[in-house]
Amino acid sequence: MTKISRIEIIDFTYDVKNLAAATEHTHNHVAYRKGATMQMAKYAVIIEADDGSRGEYVTQWGGTRPALAQSMMLANNVLGRDPAMREDIYDDCKRLLHHFDHMGYGPLDIALWDLEGKRLNASIQRLLGGYRTRLKAYASTFHGDHAGGLDSPEKYGEFAIQCQEMGYRGYKIHGWFDGDKYGEAAAILAARKAVGDKMDLMYDGACDLKTFADALYVGKACDEANYFWFEDPYRDTGLSAFSHKKLREMLKTPLLIGEHVRSLEPKADFIMAGGTDFVRVDPEYDMGITGAIKTARLAEGFGLDVEIHAVGPAHRHVMGAVRNSNYYEVALVGPDCPNVTPPVYTCGYTDQIDCIDRNGTVPVPSGPGLGVSYDWDFIKKNARQHHVYELGKR
Repeated sequence: MTKISRIEIIDFTYDVKNLAAATEHTHNHVAYRKGATMQMAKYAVIIEADDGSRGEYVTQWGGTRPALAQSMMLANNVLGRDPAMREDIYDDCKRLLHHFDHMGYGPLDIALWDLEGKRLNASIQRLLGGYRTRLKAYASTFHGDHAGGLDSPEKYGEFAIQCQEMGYRGYKIHGWFDGDKYGEAAAILAARKAVGDKMDLMYDGACDLKTFADALYVGKACDEANYFWFEDPYRDTGLSAFSHKKLREMLKTPLLIGEHVRSLEPKADFIMAGGTDFVRVDPEYDMGITGAIKTARLAEGFGLDVEIHAVGPAHRHVMGAVRNSNYYEVALVGPDCPNVTPPVYTCGYTDQIDCIDRNGTVPVPSGPGLGVSYDWDFIKKNARQHHVYELGKR
Protein backbone atom coordinates (compact mmCIF):
# COMPACT_ATOMS: atom_id res chain seq x y z
CA MET A 1 0.00 0.00 0.00
CA THR A 2 1.24 3.47 -0.88
CA LYS A 3 1.67 5.67 2.20
CA ILE A 4 1.91 9.42 2.78
CA SER A 5 5.49 9.80 3.93
CA ARG A 6 6.04 13.56 4.19
CA ILE A 7 4.01 16.76 4.56
CA GLU A 8 5.38 20.28 4.31
CA ILE A 9 3.48 23.40 5.32
CA ILE A 10 5.14 26.66 4.33
CA ASP A 11 3.79 29.87 5.85
CA PHE A 12 4.75 32.82 3.65
CA THR A 13 3.97 36.51 3.12
CA TYR A 14 3.78 38.93 0.20
CA ASP A 15 2.82 42.57 -0.30
CA VAL A 16 -0.17 44.00 -2.15
CA LYS A 17 -0.24 47.63 -3.27
CA ASN A 18 -3.03 50.21 -2.90
CA LEU A 19 -5.04 48.12 -0.45
CA ALA A 20 -5.63 48.21 3.30
CA ALA A 21 -7.53 45.99 5.73
CA ALA A 22 -10.35 47.25 7.93
CA THR A 23 -8.65 45.82 11.04
CA GLU A 24 -5.30 44.24 11.81
CA HIS A 25 -6.42 40.61 11.70
CA THR A 26 -9.02 40.73 8.94
CA HIS A 27 -8.55 38.58 5.85
CA ASN A 28 -11.41 39.68 3.60
CA HIS A 29 -12.57 43.14 4.75
CA VAL A 30 -10.19 44.90 2.38
CA ALA A 31 -10.58 48.19 0.53
CA TYR A 32 -8.67 50.60 -1.72
CA ARG A 33 -6.19 53.02 -0.16
CA LYS A 34 -3.91 54.88 -2.53
CA GLY A 35 -0.22 54.34 -1.83
CA ALA A 36 -0.82 51.77 0.91
CA THR A 37 1.05 48.47 1.13
CA MET A 38 -0.71 45.56 2.81
CA GLN A 39 1.11 42.40 3.82
CA MET A 40 -0.81 39.19 3.18
CA ALA A 41 -0.01 35.82 4.77
CA LYS A 42 -0.91 32.50 3.13
CA TYR A 43 0.45 28.99 3.32
CA ALA A 44 1.44 26.22 0.95
CA VAL A 45 0.97 22.47 1.41
CA ILE A 46 3.11 19.70 -0.11
CA ILE A 47 2.14 16.07 0.41
CA GLU A 48 4.54 13.33 -0.70
CA ALA A 49 3.98 9.58 -0.82
CA ASP A 50 6.53 6.78 -0.61
CA ASP A 51 6.04 5.94 -4.29
CA GLY A 52 7.43 9.38 -5.25
CA SER A 53 4.08 11.01 -6.02
CA ARG A 54 3.50 14.57 -4.82
CA GLY A 55 0.49 16.85 -4.34
CA GLU A 56 0.67 20.62 -3.93
CA TYR A 57 -1.65 23.46 -3.01
CA VAL A 58 -1.27 27.13 -2.11
CA THR A 59 -4.14 28.63 -0.14
CA GLN A 60 -6.30 31.49 -1.40
CA TRP A 61 -8.97 33.22 0.73
CA GLY A 62 -9.01 30.30 3.14
CA GLY A 63 -5.37 30.61 4.19
CA THR A 64 -6.18 32.21 7.55
CA ARG A 65 -4.19 31.85 10.75
CA PRO A 66 -6.82 29.59 12.41
CA ALA A 67 -6.89 27.39 9.29
CA LEU A 68 -3.09 27.13 9.34
CA ALA A 69 -3.17 25.99 12.97
CA GLN A 70 -5.72 23.29 12.11
CA SER A 71 -3.72 22.08 9.08
CA MET A 72 -0.66 21.74 11.30
CA MET A 73 -2.72 19.90 13.91
CA LEU A 74 -3.93 17.39 11.32
CA ALA A 75 -0.63 16.75 9.51
CA ASN A 76 0.64 13.97 11.79
CA ASN A 77 -2.76 12.27 11.59
CA VAL A 78 -2.56 12.17 7.79
CA LEU A 79 0.96 10.68 7.68
CA GLY A 80 1.07 6.97 6.94
CA ARG A 81 -2.33 6.93 5.23
CA ASP A 82 -2.99 5.77 1.68
CA PRO A 83 -3.37 9.06 -0.26
CA ALA A 84 -6.01 7.49 -2.51
CA MET A 85 -8.29 6.92 0.50
CA ARG A 86 -9.48 10.52 0.55
CA GLU A 87 -12.98 9.63 1.75
CA ASP A 88 -11.58 7.78 4.77
CA ILE A 89 -9.14 10.61 5.58
CA TYR A 90 -11.93 13.17 5.21
CA ASP A 91 -14.14 11.24 7.63
CA ASP A 92 -11.43 10.96 10.29
CA CYS A 93 -10.35 14.60 10.01
CA LYS A 94 -13.96 15.77 10.24
CA ARG A 95 -14.14 14.04 13.62
CA LEU A 96 -10.80 15.45 14.76
CA LEU A 97 -11.98 18.99 13.97
CA HIS A 98 -15.33 18.73 15.76
CA HIS A 99 -14.33 21.49 18.21
CA PHE A 100 -13.21 23.80 15.38
CA ASP A 101 -14.57 25.42 12.21
CA HIS A 102 -13.10 22.64 9.98
CA MET A 103 -11.27 25.04 7.63
CA GLY A 104 -7.83 23.52 8.21
CA TYR A 105 -8.59 20.29 6.37
CA GLY A 106 -9.48 21.89 3.02
CA PRO A 107 -5.90 22.65 1.87
CA LEU A 108 -4.75 19.13 2.79
CA ASP A 109 -7.63 17.52 0.91
CA ILE A 110 -6.98 19.67 -2.17
CA ALA A 111 -3.31 18.63 -2.16
CA LEU A 112 -4.39 14.98 -1.93
CA TRP A 113 -6.60 15.43 -5.00
CA ASP A 114 -3.68 17.09 -6.81
CA LEU A 115 -1.47 14.11 -5.92
CA GLU A 116 -4.00 11.58 -7.21
CA GLY A 117 -4.58 13.52 -10.44
CA LYS A 118 -0.84 13.56 -11.11
CA ARG A 119 -0.55 9.83 -10.35
CA LEU A 120 -3.32 9.08 -12.86
CA ASN A 121 -2.29 11.79 -15.34
CA ALA A 122 -5.78 13.28 -15.22
CA SER A 123 -7.22 16.62 -14.16
CA ILE A 124 -9.24 16.77 -10.96
CA GLN A 125 -12.26 17.79 -13.00
CA ARG A 126 -11.99 14.53 -14.99
CA LEU A 127 -11.69 12.53 -11.78
CA LEU A 128 -14.84 14.21 -10.46
CA GLY A 129 -16.75 13.84 -13.72
CA GLY A 130 -16.49 16.78 -16.09
CA TYR A 131 -19.43 18.98 -17.00
CA ARG A 132 -17.84 22.07 -18.63
CA THR A 133 -14.40 23.40 -19.44
CA ARG A 134 -15.14 27.15 -19.29
CA LEU A 135 -16.89 28.99 -16.48
CA LYS A 136 -19.00 32.13 -16.73
CA ALA A 137 -17.52 34.69 -14.33
CA TYR A 138 -18.69 37.67 -12.34
CA ALA A 139 -16.61 40.55 -11.02
CA SER A 140 -16.80 40.69 -7.22
CA THR A 141 -15.77 44.09 -5.87
CA PHE A 142 -13.63 45.06 -2.94
CA HIS A 143 -15.47 46.77 -0.13
CA GLY A 144 -16.26 50.44 -0.49
CA ASP A 145 -13.79 53.04 0.71
CA HIS A 146 -13.58 56.78 1.37
CA ALA A 147 -10.26 57.25 -0.38
CA GLY A 148 -10.94 57.76 -4.08
CA GLY A 149 -11.77 54.22 -5.13
CA LEU A 150 -15.27 52.77 -4.72
CA ASP A 151 -16.19 55.75 -2.57
CA SER A 152 -19.70 56.57 -3.83
CA PRO A 153 -22.73 54.86 -5.37
CA GLU A 154 -21.79 56.45 -8.70
CA LYS A 155 -18.32 54.88 -8.56
CA TYR A 156 -19.89 51.45 -8.15
CA GLY A 157 -21.95 52.18 -11.27
CA GLU A 158 -18.91 53.34 -13.23
CA PHE A 159 -16.93 50.25 -12.25
CA ALA A 160 -19.87 48.03 -13.22
CA ILE A 161 -19.79 49.55 -16.71
CA GLN A 162 -16.02 48.94 -16.91
CA CYS A 163 -16.50 45.29 -15.99
CA GLN A 164 -19.39 44.92 -18.42
CA GLU A 165 -17.28 46.33 -21.23
CA MET A 166 -14.50 43.84 -20.40
CA GLY A 167 -16.96 40.98 -20.97
CA TYR A 168 -18.22 40.22 -17.48
CA ARG A 169 -21.84 39.13 -17.44
CA GLY A 170 -22.22 39.48 -13.69
CA TYR A 171 -21.13 42.04 -11.09
CA LYS A 172 -21.32 41.83 -7.29
CA ILE A 173 -21.17 44.71 -4.84
CA HIS A 174 -19.47 44.52 -1.46
CA GLY A 175 -20.49 47.73 0.27
CA TRP A 176 -18.92 49.82 3.00
CA PHE A 177 -17.71 48.45 6.32
CA ASP A 178 -20.03 50.70 8.36
CA GLY A 179 -23.13 48.96 7.03
CA ASP A 180 -25.18 52.11 6.42
CA LYS A 181 -28.40 50.90 4.82
CA TYR A 182 -28.98 54.10 2.86
CA GLY A 183 -25.54 54.05 1.25
CA GLU A 184 -25.82 50.35 0.46
CA ALA A 185 -29.22 50.77 -1.18
CA ALA A 186 -27.98 53.74 -3.18
CA ALA A 187 -25.04 51.72 -4.56
CA ILE A 188 -27.39 48.85 -5.47
CA LEU A 189 -29.66 51.17 -7.45
CA ALA A 190 -26.77 53.10 -9.04
CA ALA A 191 -25.19 49.92 -10.43
CA ARG A 192 -28.45 48.83 -12.04
CA LYS A 193 -29.01 52.28 -13.53
CA ALA A 194 -25.49 52.24 -14.97
CA VAL A 195 -25.58 48.84 -16.73
CA GLY A 196 -29.24 48.50 -17.61
CA ASP A 197 -30.89 45.10 -17.70
CA LYS A 198 -28.22 43.19 -19.64
CA MET A 199 -26.00 42.26 -16.68
CA ASP A 200 -26.71 40.08 -13.65
CA LEU A 201 -26.11 42.03 -10.45
CA MET A 202 -25.53 40.63 -6.97
CA TYR A 203 -25.15 42.24 -3.56
CA ASP A 204 -23.12 40.83 -0.64
CA GLY A 205 -23.84 42.44 2.71
CA ALA A 206 -20.82 40.56 4.14
CA CYS A 207 -22.68 40.54 7.49
CA ASP A 208 -22.06 44.30 7.87
CA LEU A 209 -25.66 45.50 8.01
CA LYS A 210 -26.53 45.85 11.68
CA THR A 211 -30.13 44.67 12.05
CA PHE A 212 -32.85 42.60 10.42
CA ALA A 213 -34.59 45.89 9.59
CA ASP A 214 -31.48 47.12 7.77
CA ALA A 215 -31.34 43.88 5.79
CA LEU A 216 -35.00 44.22 4.87
CA TYR A 217 -34.49 47.81 3.69
CA VAL A 218 -31.51 46.88 1.52
CA GLY A 219 -33.31 43.77 0.27
CA LYS A 220 -36.16 45.96 -0.98
CA ALA A 221 -33.58 47.89 -3.03
CA CYS A 222 -32.37 44.57 -4.46
CA ASP A 223 -35.98 43.77 -5.35
CA GLU A 224 -36.44 47.13 -7.07
CA ALA A 225 -33.23 46.68 -9.07
CA ASN A 226 -33.94 43.02 -9.94
CA TYR A 227 -30.80 41.56 -8.35
CA PHE A 228 -29.70 37.99 -9.00
CA TRP A 229 -29.08 37.34 -5.31
CA PHE A 230 -28.76 38.99 -1.87
CA GLU A 231 -25.89 37.43 0.10
CA ASP A 232 -25.05 37.30 3.83
CA PRO A 233 -27.32 40.23 4.69
CA TYR A 234 -26.56 41.22 8.28
CA ARG A 235 -24.80 40.68 11.57
CA ASP A 236 -26.17 37.33 12.55
CA THR A 237 -22.92 36.37 10.72
CA GLY A 238 -24.89 34.36 8.18
CA LEU A 239 -25.79 31.62 10.67
CA SER A 240 -29.48 31.91 11.54
CA ALA A 241 -31.72 29.78 9.33
CA PHE A 242 -34.80 31.15 11.15
CA SER A 243 -34.05 34.81 10.45
CA HIS A 244 -33.15 34.22 6.83
CA LYS A 245 -36.31 32.20 6.28
CA LYS A 246 -38.25 35.19 7.60
CA LEU A 247 -36.30 37.50 5.28
CA ARG A 248 -36.96 35.23 2.30
CA GLU A 249 -40.69 35.46 3.00
CA MET A 250 -40.55 39.27 2.81
CA LEU A 251 -38.40 39.68 -0.30
CA LYS A 252 -38.47 38.49 -3.91
CA THR A 253 -34.66 38.57 -4.40
CA PRO A 254 -33.18 35.10 -3.75
CA LEU A 255 -30.87 34.76 -0.75
CA LEU A 256 -27.40 33.22 -0.95
CA ILE A 257 -26.32 31.98 2.49
CA GLY A 258 -23.80 29.40 3.67
CA GLU A 259 -20.31 30.94 3.45
CA HIS A 260 -20.15 30.84 7.27
CA VAL A 261 -22.07 27.60 7.73
CA ARG A 262 -19.26 25.06 7.65
CA SER A 263 -19.34 21.58 6.09
CA LEU A 264 -21.98 19.21 4.86
CA GLU A 265 -24.34 18.41 7.72
CA PRO A 266 -24.91 22.01 8.94
CA LYS A 267 -25.57 23.07 5.34
CA ALA A 268 -28.12 20.28 4.99
CA ASP A 269 -29.86 21.48 8.17
CA PHE A 270 -29.83 25.07 6.88
CA ILE A 271 -31.46 24.01 3.61
CA MET A 272 -34.08 21.93 5.40
CA ALA A 273 -34.90 24.87 7.67
CA GLY A 274 -35.60 27.05 4.62
CA GLY A 275 -32.78 29.49 5.30
CA THR A 276 -31.51 30.00 1.76
CA ASP A 277 -32.30 29.86 -1.96
CA PHE A 278 -28.77 29.38 -3.32
CA VAL A 279 -26.20 27.29 -1.41
CA ARG A 280 -22.68 28.62 -0.82
CA VAL A 281 -19.62 26.35 -0.81
CA ASP A 282 -15.85 26.77 -0.89
CA PRO A 283 -13.34 23.88 -1.16
CA GLU A 284 -10.99 25.69 1.24
CA TYR A 285 -13.72 26.50 3.77
CA ASP A 286 -15.76 23.29 3.52
CA MET A 287 -13.25 20.46 3.99
CA GLY A 288 -11.71 20.42 0.57
CA ILE A 289 -12.79 19.24 -2.83
CA THR A 290 -14.26 16.16 -1.13
CA GLY A 291 -16.51 18.30 1.06
CA ALA A 292 -17.39 20.78 -1.68
CA ILE A 293 -18.55 18.08 -4.08
CA LYS A 294 -20.66 16.50 -1.35
CA THR A 295 -22.35 19.88 -0.82
CA ALA A 296 -22.88 20.42 -4.55
CA ARG A 297 -24.59 17.03 -4.83
CA LEU A 298 -26.63 17.78 -1.72
CA ALA A 299 -27.88 21.03 -3.26
CA GLU A 300 -28.64 19.26 -6.54
CA GLY A 301 -30.75 16.72 -4.68
CA PHE A 302 -32.86 19.56 -3.31
CA GLY A 303 -33.11 21.16 -6.74
CA LEU A 304 -30.98 24.14 -5.65
CA ASP A 305 -27.99 25.82 -7.24
CA VAL A 306 -24.65 25.85 -5.46
CA GLU A 307 -22.42 28.90 -5.89
CA ILE A 308 -18.66 28.53 -5.42
CA HIS A 309 -17.14 31.13 -3.11
CA ALA A 310 -14.00 33.00 -4.20
CA VAL A 311 -11.22 31.96 -6.58
CA GLY A 312 -8.54 29.39 -7.20
CA PRO A 313 -7.74 26.33 -9.32
CA ALA A 314 -9.53 23.99 -6.90
CA HIS A 315 -12.62 26.17 -7.12
CA ARG A 316 -12.56 25.99 -10.93
CA HIS A 317 -12.31 22.19 -10.89
CA VAL A 318 -15.28 21.88 -8.53
CA MET A 319 -17.44 24.21 -10.61
CA GLY A 320 -16.32 22.51 -13.80
CA ALA A 321 -17.67 19.20 -12.47
CA VAL A 322 -21.15 20.34 -11.40
CA ARG A 323 -24.21 21.34 -13.41
CA ASN A 324 -26.07 23.36 -10.78
CA SER A 325 -23.79 26.40 -10.54
CA ASN A 326 -24.09 29.73 -12.33
CA TYR A 327 -21.02 31.92 -11.86
CA TYR A 328 -17.32 31.81 -11.00
CA GLU A 329 -16.48 34.58 -8.53
CA VAL A 330 -13.46 36.67 -9.57
CA ALA A 331 -12.81 38.02 -6.10
CA LEU A 332 -11.95 40.64 -5.19
CA VAL A 333 -11.45 43.35 -7.80
CA GLY A 334 -11.44 47.14 -7.97
CA PRO A 335 -10.71 49.89 -10.48
CA ASP A 336 -7.25 50.79 -9.14
CA CYS A 337 -5.93 47.82 -7.18
CA PRO A 338 -5.05 44.14 -7.73
CA ASN A 339 -6.64 41.00 -6.40
CA VAL A 340 -4.95 39.87 -3.17
CA THR A 341 -4.45 36.27 -4.35
CA PRO A 342 -0.82 35.16 -3.97
CA PRO A 343 1.42 35.66 -7.04
CA VAL A 344 2.72 32.10 -7.02
CA TYR A 345 2.05 30.61 -10.47
CA THR A 346 4.63 29.87 -13.16
CA CYS A 347 2.11 28.55 -15.70
CA GLY A 348 0.19 31.71 -16.55
CA TYR A 349 -2.74 30.93 -14.26
CA THR A 350 -4.37 34.10 -12.91
CA ASP A 351 -7.43 35.34 -11.08
CA GLN A 352 -6.77 39.04 -11.66
CA ILE A 353 -9.55 41.14 -13.18
CA ASP A 354 -8.30 40.48 -16.73
CA CYS A 355 -8.46 36.67 -16.37
CA ILE A 356 -11.66 36.43 -18.46
CA ASP A 357 -11.94 36.07 -22.22
CA ARG A 358 -14.12 38.34 -24.37
CA ASN A 359 -17.13 36.14 -23.54
CA GLY A 360 -16.65 36.65 -19.83
CA THR A 361 -15.42 33.12 -19.07
CA VAL A 362 -12.38 31.51 -17.47
CA PRO A 363 -10.95 28.06 -18.26
CA VAL A 364 -10.77 25.05 -15.99
CA PRO A 365 -7.08 24.00 -15.93
CA SER A 366 -6.70 20.85 -18.02
CA GLY A 367 -3.34 19.49 -16.86
CA PRO A 368 -2.86 16.65 -14.34
CA GLY A 369 -4.18 17.31 -10.85
CA LEU A 370 -4.90 20.97 -10.30
CA GLY A 371 -3.23 21.70 -13.62
CA VAL A 372 -1.07 24.54 -12.27
CA SER A 373 2.60 24.92 -11.38
CA TYR A 374 3.88 26.94 -8.44
CA ASP A 375 6.85 29.24 -7.98
CA TRP A 376 8.46 27.43 -5.08
CA ASP A 377 11.48 29.73 -5.13
CA PHE A 378 9.18 32.71 -4.44
CA ILE A 379 7.27 30.85 -1.73
CA LYS A 380 10.41 29.69 0.08
CA LYS A 381 12.11 33.07 -0.28
CA ASN A 382 9.13 34.72 1.43
CA ALA A 383 8.60 31.99 4.02
CA ARG A 384 8.42 32.94 7.67
CA GLN A 385 7.88 29.40 8.95
CA HIS A 386 8.52 26.02 7.35
CA HIS A 387 7.01 22.96 9.03
CA VAL A 388 7.98 19.41 8.00
CA TYR A 389 6.19 16.25 9.12
CA GLU A 390 7.78 12.89 8.24
CA LEU A 391 6.62 9.34 8.79
CA GLY A 392 8.50 7.82 11.73
CA LYS A 393 9.88 11.21 12.91
CA ARG A 394 7.10 12.61 15.07
